[in-house]
Formats: sequence, C-alpha cells, structure tokens
Amino acid sequence: MDCPSEENLIRMKLDGISSIANLDFDIPNRKLTVFHSGEIDQIEKSVIELNLGGKKISTEQTDQTEFKENTNQKKLLWSVLAINFAFFIIEMTTGIVSKSMGLVADSLDMLADSFVYGISLFAVGGTIVKKKRIAKLAGYFQITLAIIGFVEVLRRFFGDEKLPDFSTMIIVSIFALIANGICLYILQKSKSKEEAHMKASMIFTSNDVIINLGVIIAGILVNWLSSSKPDLIIGTIVFALVIQGAFRILKLSK
Repeated sequence: MDCPSEENLIRMKLDGISSIANLDFDIPNRKLTVFHSGEIDQIEKSVIELNLGGKKISTEQTDQTEFKENTNQKKLLWSVLAINFAFFIIEMTTGIVSKSMGLVADSLDMLADSFVYGISLFAVGGTIVKKKRIAKLAGYFQITLAIIGFVEVLRRFFGDEKLPDFSTMIIVSIFALIANGICLYILQKSKSKEEAHMKASMIFTSNDVIINLGVIIAGILVNWLSSSKPDLIIGTIVFALVIQGAFRILKLSK
C-alpha cells in the first residue's frame, strides 16, 4: 500500500467477509494486519486479486479482542449520542411548550439519531455483516418514526392549532444547528467512517443540519405570515427527509 486510496480499495474488497474482526493498516511500511477467525484462504485470495503485489507474510494466533480503532469509535459515538439525546429533550420540551411541529419533528429525529448512535456502539468491533444488519435496523427505525410524525402533522393540519412561538423555534434551532455541526465534525474525524454503521451516523447528522435550517426559515415565515402552516410544512419535510435518509441506510446495509 502506498496511499489511502489503496486502503479504501482493500476495505471494499474485504467487505462482506464475516470472519474479519479488524483491519490494521500500516501504509508507510506497506503492511496490513488482519484480525480474523477461521481460515485465511478467502482473505488472502481477495487481497491478491487486487493486483497490488499483496502476499501473506505470516499468520499467528492472538487473544486480542479490543483494538485502538474500536476504542476511538466508541468515544466518538458516545460524544454524538450525548449531544443528540440532550437536544432531543430540549427540542421536545420547547416544541410542546411553543406548539411547534417543526421542533417536535426535529426532536424525534434527534431521538432516532440517538438510537442510531447507540446501536452503532454495539456494532463497534463486530463483523462487517453484523454492522450492516445494525444499519438496516436503524433504517427501519427511522421509517417507523417518520410515519408516526406524518400522522401527527395531518392531525394538526386539519385541527385548530394555536400559532407556534416563532422566536423559540428560531433560537432553539440555531443551537441545534451548532450541535449537529459539532457532531458532523466529530464523525468526520473517525478513521472508520467508510463502515456501514458509521456512514449511517453521518447521513443522519447531515440531514439534521438541513432540517435545522428549515425550522429556522419556518419560524421566520410563521412570524411574517401569522400562520402555523409553515411550521406544519417544515414538519412534513422533516419526516420526508427522515424517510429518504432511512432508504439510503437500507441501501448501505445490502
């Protein structure tokens, strides 16, 4: 290996081999250490097929089950989980008080993200197949929350709802935007961001940034038009984005 692109190529080639527990790349010395269970034949064959001059140097038994990369992943995921769950509570509370469907919708999205990061923690150190299964579970969970959200939007649209507090919508969403920006930065620092469960986390967080901007715009329109419709519209868009993100996750899990 002489560059990160070759590392990504090897990772994609070995993707799907369930016996692999961890890949340790030493790019300067052109070495790859594969921690796995069972026979090495399939792994060796896959690496050789890349025509990068790969060959097996040695193989030995080890009792190592914890890896530095996995520890770093856990720290990152715990950080973004704490941020998202805190803002779930903040946005749900302020959303109910201010009667903003946009904030309530975003809070549910934050809760969904918290679950995604939580189950991603269970995936750390697991096989690639296990990680894809967890990404799949996360996708279906998002779809379930989105459907519940759509039902609530319809109820409010046809009901007699009070005008949301636009200032609360804007202020809380600005803080949520900052929090999601921090989460995205933290996730981007991960060396394992190409793995399915980490990709799932970044997709959800990227959607959140867009959603926060949408709620801010909706708050401005609520004040300008003296109507709750912009808030309900952004709520609908939020859940549509949640479903879109969920399908992207399900695609990753195949």
